Amino acid sequence: MKALLCDHAGPPGELTLAQLPDPVPGPGEVVVAVAAAALNFFDTLIIQGRYQTKPAFPFSPCAECAGTIAALGDGVTGWAVGERVAAWLGYGAAREKVVVPAEALVRVPGRLDDAQAAGLFVTYGTAMHALIQRAKLKAGETLAILGASGGAGLAAVEIGALLGAHVIACASSSEKLALAREHGAQEEIDYAQADLRARLKSLTEGRGVDVLYDTVGGDLAEPALRSMAWEGRYLVVGFAGGDIPKIPLNLLLLKGCDLRGVFWGDFVRREPAAHRRNMERLLDWAAAGRIRAHVHARIPVESWTEAYALIAERKAQGKVVLTF
Repeated sequence: MKALLCDHAGPPGELTLAQLPDPVPGPGEVVVAVAAAALNFFDTLIIQGRYQTKPAFPFSPCAECAGTIAALGDGVTGWAVGERVAAWLGYGAAREKVVVPAEALVRVPGRLDDAQAAGLFVTYGTAMHALIQRAKLKAGETLAILGASGGAGLAAVEIGALLGAHVIACASSSEKLALAREHGAQEEIDYAQADLRARLKSLTEGRGVDVLYDTVGGDLAEPALRSMAWEGRYLVVGFAGGDIPKIPLNLLLLKGCDLRGVFWGDFVRREPAAHRRNMERLLDWAAAGRIRAHVHARIPVESWTEAYALIAERKAQGKVVLTF
């Protein structure tokens, strides 16, 4: 089988496409024939040894995939060869066949294609966990999203709108903001052209933002935090801007607001039942067309450098998926 491999820390161009033996499932495991494996921003970091998860070399990137069950291990019940499934692996999905614990599988509805299903876990799963478990977002509240056109940002736009929030999309170009509006945003801020804090104050009539979903970090974090409403919840999701900001803690006191971390991967491990409920709800929404699960590009695994460039250069508007 084909496998995209990282055998040392380095840039995407130093990955290799290798042939490996087909895997065999152990007890409680299944083999999934991968049709699509989704890339995320952290995939640009994990291959360079700059992410908190540091797999042993060699490993395959990509944390999430969709395909069909190819083989069942001993003791696996409730699943059948040929069923369409999706799964979150953490890493290792960029290969034609992968071994997955049966408990990690989610069925893919017939109306959902593999590329869409593969991309639901990290971005939509993160947004779902952030807005429901961490923010406890309520209908009618104001939700501002930094990096609203990326995979995680678009997911938060859609879910926030479905949950009844007033969604303010914040991004770095009019093109990106137009995409966010297509996904349900009601207001927009181009922070490459406008003062973020002033615009958030204006759009909330001075009240401030109830929930802020930050995938960017960097220089945007402090003005965003200064824009929070009383008892607002600032969600720390990621640092696509590159720099991890240093937050003046007195702002939390003055605003009476919370700073809340969103670590979806550990949530999956610690609260598997809640995670499964979130994913089942998301798959139902996707199958019904209530979320778009937008795929920016479907790229054959042989052209992986093109896929990585879209993410590293922040050109992706939605998910980038490697296909097999």
